Amino acid sequence: MAPIRLRGPNGLSTIQVPFEDDTYTVQSLQQEILKATEILPSRQLLKSGYPPTSLAVIPDLPVSSLGLKGGDQIIVSEDSSRAPAVAPPSPPVAAPAPSIGGLLPQVMPKEEGGPAYVETDGSFLIHRVVPDDNSCLFTSVALIFEQDPTKAPKMRAIVAEGIKKDTETFNEAILGRPVDEYISIIQKPQTWGGAIELTILANHYSTEIASIDVETGRIDHFTPTGADSGNRCIVIYSGIHYDAATLSPMLEAPDEWHQTVFPVKSKDDDDSVLVAGKKLADKLRERKAFTNTSTFDLKCEDCGKGLKGEKEARQHAESTGHVNFGEY
Repeated sequence: MAPIRLRGPNGLSTIQVPFEDDTYTVQSLQQEILKATEILPSRQLLKSGYPPTSLAVIPDLPVSSLGLKGGDQIIVSEDSSRAPAVAPPSPPVAAPAPSIGGLLPQVMPKEEGGPAYVETDGSFLIHRVVPDDNSCLFTSVALIFEQDPTKAPKMRAIVAEGIKKDTETFNEAILGRPVDEYISIIQKPQTWGGAIELTILANHYSTEIASIDVETGRIDHFTPTGADSGNRCIVIYSGIHYDAATLSPMLEAPDEWHQTVFPVKSKDDDDSVLVAGKKLADKLRERKAFTNTSTFDLKCEDCGKGLKGEKEARQHAESTGHVNFGEY
């Protein structure tokens, strides 16, 4: 078995392919792609290599006929000109993920037509979507600084260590709970991160983290307080979810070609990469890819009580100890 990366409309995923098994056909691979992308085999357009070229898909041939090897990437898109033979199955509806630190569920609208992007200076600033699993901030920062979104736990450990080293700044009043308790909770995968975590991570990597709010277009700058590399990166905030934004020389370039950190050309928001970031937020706003946390309807999954917005959710949590909420 060897890993093959899939880049589809819903982001990145990895499947295992038994290239040595002659009974594993191209059609078998297409079924795995269907599971990962919900695109029917009859509508799958597959490309690989650089520059990406179309694969000769002959379903009955062994998968080795595609000329792929372990570690390669397949770019999957949907041929909308072909009518599907059957309606695709509806994906299962997952239960809301529990959240302790952030309290609210992460529900990010799926981007129709693939991730949003804007062109800038001959390259493309691309919305890099990460999973809605309560670790989105840490996953996004891991993607940016480590080029590996699976290193979200490392980002949590960095935050915990940053608090331990500076309990004068990150005291109980700032954290909203005892320091030891906060350190314990922030290392759990179901706990959200926010401004405190972005501040610590910016300091650790000596790099400004610019957080762009989709609903308002506001840019919050988390700048290092010590050594400063003179660089910045961008995260996109939807109200309840963080993603990354990275610069690619072309739309279908492999991940390793993406630039994740940019030199600061201007301290103001007229820096070209920030201008592109705001345009990217504009596109996401047009797609309604944000949540107004002050007005959305919630349900307490512990007792069934209906609530309006984050404020009522926090009040309910403080009075009852309930921390599991879902959107209506």
